[in-house]
Amino acid sequence: MQPHRLLSLLGVIVLCNGQEDSGTDESCDNFTDLNLSHCFMGTSLYVRLLLYTRSNLDCGRELNHHNLSSQPLFNLSHPTAFVIHGYRPTGAPPIWINHLVHLLAEQEDMNIIVVDWNRGAANLNYFTAVAYTSEAAHNLTGFIMTMQEEGASLSSVHLIGVSLGAHLAGYVGANLKGKIGRITAFGLRGAHGHIDFYANGGADQPGCPKTIFAGKSYFVCDHQRSVFLFLCSLNRTCSLTGYPCSSYSDFLDGRCMQCEAFKPAPCPVLGYDVSQWRETLLKLGQTKVFFSTTATLPYRKLSYRVDMVTWNQYLRWAFVYIRLHSGRNFTEARIDNKLIRFEQYTSTRLLAQFDEDLQQVQKISIRINTGNVIGPRYKIRLLQIRFTPLDRPERPIMCRFDIIMDENTEVTFRPLPCNSHL
Repeated sequence: MQPHRLLSLLGVIVLCNGQEDSGTDESCDNFTDLNLSHCFMGTSLYVRLLLYTRSNLDCGRELNHHNLSSQPLFNLSHPTAFVIHGYRPTGAPPIWINHLVHLLAEQEDMNIIVVDWNRGAANLNYFTAVAYTSEAAHNLTGFIMTMQEEGASLSSVHLIGVSLGAHLAGYVGANLKGKIGRITAFGLRGAHGHIDFYANGGADQPGCPKTIFAGKSYFVCDHQRSVFLFLCSLNRTCSLTGYPCSSYSDFLDGRCMQCEAFKPAPCPVLGYDVSQWRETLLKLGQTKVFFSTTATLPYRKLSYRVDMVTWNQYLRWAFVYIRLHSGRNFTEARIDNKLIRFEQYTSTRLLAQFDEDLQQVQKISIRINTGNVIGPRYKIRLLQIRFTPLDRPERPIMCRFDIIMDENTEVTFRPLPCNSHL
């Protein structure tokens, strides 16, 4: 793996303004807009490269694949980002293209090239579109090599691929021996580069349909969510921290809440600028980071590390439910991905994730649910419970000491500073 190659698995949502004129009287070159009849009949591959810059954000200019100098807006001394869409079963343009172009232009002065391979991606037969990805990658590889011959640096090239577009980007990276500066992949599972971000494990996303009866949304929602998460990070309307871990299940089990490897920087944050983690990632090699989201903006969950020391006489297995209260408002974390072992004088560490951010926590409720509905109800004693905010280090750590509770019964208490022991 070459040291310049960085890859992220991401996602986001955002709306942008950016109404600028191209400053010329030329007509705009728009993304190919097809319909279902084209998909039924099938389309053959044809790749168009549409250039956008800060001077023509709302008016694409189609590039000549072999005569780069024919388009004066194309500045090879600037960084270049290629935006590559995926499978298009209806033939319509992706709804996120314009948002992404505008947001990328806000990050720095760059060439933004939309790789329009809608003729090829628009086929009812998914495998036909898959077969076209390697051919489209060959086409794009040739264009980038021409850029290099005319003075562009491969390290300044950023490939951004969605779904099949991520595969296409991967092929281009392989064709160029891993010398591309950065690859960002959306909606693609597996390990692909120096860093991969996995929202909700990279699989089913909150709020997306679970059955085919939802129609088109069932097929596109999960993939589009990753793009929306990336857009959200570019627009700075959300901040999503990824924690290095071997799997999403280990992350949910609370085994991956340490960021020491990246110090003095925090754990990686999803977004465009990865400079503060670059050197560490190059040393670590392949790094997978995980995070959970809500179903809607700003997507961020409030995360606490919960450390408990138990002193119950009998071994119990249970799920844990925790509520944070602030006035009449509350938010709940359900730690029910697997049963947790409670036994005499045992320290247990959990990850509690809340959908809402309550800035001032006045009370905390906890219920340890063993599912026991018959027989005796056992006592569970917590010698100490400690809540450490992961995403808000400026907030105080909260504790409570010596709590005796019945299993399956909620107990509520006011948190104390951890340096007090009453």
